[in-house]
Amino acid sequence: MAYLVPSEFVTKMVDAGESKIYMATRDALIRAYMAGAILALAAVFAVSVSVATGVPLIGAILFPVGFCMLYLMGFDLLTGVFVLTPLALIDKRPGVTVGRILKHWGVVFVGNFLGALTVACLMAYMFTFGFNTDGGKIAQTVAQIGEKRTIGYAAYGAAGMLTLFIRGMLCNWMVSMGVVGAMISTTVGGKVVAMWMPIMLFFFMAFEHSVVNMFLFPFGLMMGGHFTLMDYLIWNELPTVLGNLVGGLAFTGLTLYSTHVRTAAKRSFQAH
Repeated sequence: MAYLVPSEFVTKMVDAGESKIYMATRDALIRAYMAGAILALAAVFAVSVSVATGVPLIGAILFPVGFCMLYLMGFDLLTGVFVLTPLALIDKRPGVTVGRILKHWGVVFVGNFLGALTVACLMAYMFTFGFNTDGGKIAQTVAQIGEKRTIGYAAYGAAGMLTLFIRGMLCNWMVSMGVVGAMISTTVGGKVVAMWMPIMLFFFMAFEHSVVNMFLFPFGLMMGGHFTLMDYLIWNELPTVLGNLVGGLAFTGLTLYSTHVRTAAKRSFQAH
């Protein structure tokens, strides 16, 4: 499990952020679509395991298989580009501007959403035999998750909104650690182990991940969840996106960059 020291892998983070800005829109969209779809499959897999075993921890332990697969394939999540692309701007990489970063974020958001929505439609059809049954316990569970994590927050007003934002921050602190984890080793095994740990933590703690939610909530609505599309957007997706941006950039991107790339001068001591 060859390990890269922080000064090496943080430079790789900046390089990755720059390369994403220069990526063709077509490629960014394809990679984002596949990332959203694979993460959605992992989410329904984890929920299925949790329902079948009655032990949510087992679902959380297994959920990272999707994250590992999509990053090993070179696909992109919105939560990852939130952390990497601003570093290229801060590092003054040529051609990297705020406008180009925002455009890339928009493309990745759309791709992730379309991929997750595709899987939501496929799963809804599959679990209900073409919408001829109620979908069973898994569908009921996802519908309840949708209600709890929309109108459940709304019931607490501003405090609920802040709780949602904080859960989004904490989520991308961990998820971005997984993104970085893919860069700290030159072996597949090393990358997988480094990605697995923070992703397992965020999923078990029920932190809010904008891309996972792009699957869970549309699927929950299709399965008869008692919440609306506007409930999902206002009381989950949009605050989660903002929390993911702030948490990933503040807790992971900026801290690693500031101490491992823009390292402060060492202290000097006068000999006595």
